[in-house]
Amino acid sequence: MATMTSTNVPAAQGAGRAETPARSPLAGWPAVVSVMLGIFLIVTTEILPIGLLTRIGAGFAISDGTVGLMMTMPGFLAAFSAPVITVATSGVDRRLMLCVFMLLLSLANLLAAAAPGYWLVLISRVVVGVVIGGFWSISAGLAERLVPAESVGRATSVIFSAVPLGSVLGVPAGTFIGDLAGWRTAFVAMGVLSIAVLIMIVLTMPPLPPGEAAHLGVLRGMLKGVNTRFALLLTLLVVLAHFGTYTYITPFLEQVTGAGTHTITVFLLAYGAAGVVGNFLGGANVVRRPRVVFALAGALIATTTFLLPVLGRWPAGAAVLLVVWGIAYGAVPVCSQNWFTKAAPHSPEAASVLFTASFQATISLAALTAGGIVDHTSPSTVMVFGGLTAALMVPAVWSHFALRITWPDHPER
Repeated sequence: MATMTSTNVPAAQGAGRAETPARSPLAGWPAVVSVMLGIFLIVTTEILPIGLLTRIGAGFAISDGTVGLMMTMPGFLAAFSAPVITVATSGVDRRLMLCVFMLLLSLANLLAAAAPGYWLVLISRVVVGVVIGGFWSISAGLAERLVPAESVGRATSVIFSAVPLGSVLGVPAGTFIGDLAGWRTAFVAMGVLSIAVLIMIVLTMPPLPPGEAAHLGVLRGMLKGVNTRFALLLTLLVVLAHFGTYTYITPFLEQVTGAGTHTITVFLLAYGAAGVVGNFLGGANVVRRPRVVFALAGALIATTTFLLPVLGRWPAGAAVLLVVWGIAYGAVPVCSQNWFTKAAPHSPEAASVLFTASFQATISLAALTAGGIVDHTSPSTVMVFGGLTAALMVPAVWSHFALRITWPDHPER
């Protein structure tokens, strides 16, 4: 999930909200933090191969494009599992499901660490995909069930701040561990931390009886809406562009920029820090200017990926472009989720399911497509194709405005 969202936009208040025991205003915040940490570990696990890509490839004597399947497998499985698991477990306590997913995440990481062959690593990534699809779909709308109504927006922001933090702390830390002790040790650390978060969820999370589930009929109804279709289109374009390029940023920095492993770790840290800034900038402005923020993010991603093959030949140029790229992509998930939420204001879980499924499917498609390109051409070519794809965001958003399509909850802006 690789890589998804932070938002200052709460889900539709009270929509499908199940009754939970009355709690004091502060009682739900430890549970909010436990969910945030769970998402942090999921995000870090999903995109950890980006920082370790060349090391894993060397360990199994396979190409960078083949290692990219570690990014492809979770996305496709998450896209499939998000609606399937949400519907199949509609009668199960959400607290229990969160615990099951964290246990599976731990087992998947430990399996990857111990895998004697690359095929077993891919199996572990299948499990990761199931976890992403299930945990994300359930947790996206939990804030309103854990804290008082006046704190829902703040709690939602806390939960999904885990996404940019996964880039800021998780991936650089995993890359650093890989430098010191090998890539397998990085996955062991993720497995141990997943068990710790599982224990925290058990201790802090109240019972969460299932509320109004995202039944297939609701999902089919959403797909008929024009706002939902635009959300799918925009998410496809920008996520395809971003992950098609960012998945192979490490080979690019090694081969084109000539950066060493420690420099790459610093670059990824700078990118992640910029992502946090972009996340909160996007969250602060997306409600008032949803089209402008989304189009600007796509335009900046297009610009930076276009320029990387030219200016990225020097470390200073690569560093500046990665910071701008991080700011731009930091706003993308909040824009995408906001669009889906507006398309289904009375079905927050259904909106979360479609958001998760579309985002993850596109991550897989991006990694798979770019993997073929990078194996037959070069990382610079991947950057150019990503820039062309991101550039299509601007006319797509403009067409939504030109058609004078309004949002369900407020007039055209």
